[in-house]
Parts: sequence; C-alpha cells; structure tokens
Amino acid sequence: MADDLPYLARGARPMTTDSTGLISSSAYLNEPRLRDWLATAFLRKSGKDTPTTLDAHKLYGILADLFDVDRIEALFTQERARWPELDRWFAEGFSSSFTVDELLANPPGSLGHIFGTYLRTNGFEIDIVPRFEPKNQFQYFSLRSGQTHDLEHIVCGGGFDIIGELVPYFGRLSNLPRFLDAELVGLINPGQLLGALRLISRTGLHYHQSFPTVLRAMRCGMDVGEQSGPYFMAKYEDVFHLPLAEARAALGIVGASDLDSSEASLAWPEYT
Repeated sequence: MADDLPYLARGARPMTTDSTGLISSSAYLNEPRLRDWLATAFLRKSGKDTPTTLDAHKLYGILADLFDVDRIEALFTQERARWPELDRWFAEGFSSSFTVDELLANPPGSLGHIFGTYLRTNGFEIDIVPRFEPKNQFQYFSLRSGQTHDLEHIVCGGGFDIIGELVPYFGRLSNLPRFLDAELVGLINPGQLLGALRLISRTGLHYHQSFPTVLRAMRCGMDVGEQSGPYFMAKYEDVFHLPLAEARAALGIVGASDLDSSEASLAWPEYT
C-alpha cells in the first residue's frame, strides 16, 4: 500500500532495462571515473600526500572526455551572432605572454605587482594551463579561463589559499549565467561547479571550524559575479599598472570585498 511507504519515499517507480551494465540518463553518472572522483574529492580529508590541486587536475582530465564539444561550439557561435562584444573577444583571440619580471616592473600596490610578488615569493609559474594554440572556441575560452584564474583571485577578493579558491569559483558560477545562454553555461561549467562543491563538502565534514569562512567566501564570490560585468573577457594586461581599486573599476569588477581566509584554511592539514 502506498500509504505504508514513508512520505519521502512515495512516488518512486521501479525501473527496468535491457542493459547489462550500470546506465542512467546522466552522462556524468554514467562515467565511473567521475563517480570515483566525486566520492573521493567530496568525502576525503586533506593531506600533503594528495594536494587539493590534484583534484582539479584529475577532474578536468575526466571531463575532457565528457564535454559535448560540438554542441558547445554551436552555442558559442550562436552567442557570437547575438553579442558583438563576445564576437570581438573571440576574433581577437588574445593570449597572455607576460613574465614575472614584467609584472614586478609595475608600481608597488598595482595589480601587476601584487600578482608578480605572489608568484615570485612562492616560486610559482604563471601558467596554470600551459600555453597552446586553441583549435576552437571552447579551447580558447578554456585557455583564457586558466590564464586569468589567479588574477580573478586578486580582483574578486579571494586569498591565495584553499578557502580563498571559493571566491573566484563562485564569482564565475554567478557571473557567466548572467551573460551566456543557460544551456551553454551548463555545458562549460561542470569543472567550476564540482571543483567548488568539493571544498564546501570537505570543509563541512572534516574542518567545520572553518565552515563559516567558507560561507563568507561563497557570498563574496557571488557578490562580485552578480554585480560585475562579463569579466571572463577582461584583458587584465591593460590594467597591470593600476592600483588594485582602480584596476577593479577599469575591469568592471563590482562588489569585491577582500576576504581574509588564510587562518581558516590552516585547518586543512596540507596548508599547515
């Protein structure tokens, strides 16, 4: 009897299939590597043996086989016909070529000098995504997203620590849907979405003393994404010489409030 079922279990229907393997209507659920990644990245503790950055590297390797590139290309082409600014951005195809020394040649307190100091102090490389020649629109979008990620940390107000990552994540997650077709955003954003949610899940499960800061980081990112222009097309190189506040204004960044999340991130063992 349906009345005997728990309230929250009502409405479920038994399903049958001729398939001899696991299958669903979700391409993401059908991918066993992604199922394993989700269980691990969302539920594990943090440690120096498996850096959090490795999660993202593995995730994008899996998603590369799931992206519907043909559909993404068709939707980007459709958006370019609708939006001249996007069409010009793709047509120009600008790619970064600056060096750390060139960044540090900018005045102290400027966007370029702040970024250069961070790179030089920590011995980091500029390119999260190795430079390559994009073969299509999605590859170019992905290349520029990688090239500007660390700069989005600075202009959106997220610190260079694990919880600070949530600021550029949620900035993008709340900014792109305001300017691009919903289907397109859904196809290009799974890396941003899953990358952000693993940090929320693991902090809440294992480092809950830092969870209030996680919530603030999410809000900080959303404030920027919901109020700013389409900064995924920003050409940061033109404003490297400007003080941070002026650079934000020139880039159309609105609502940024510099989040101090470094102390909260110390709860993650790989950051101690």
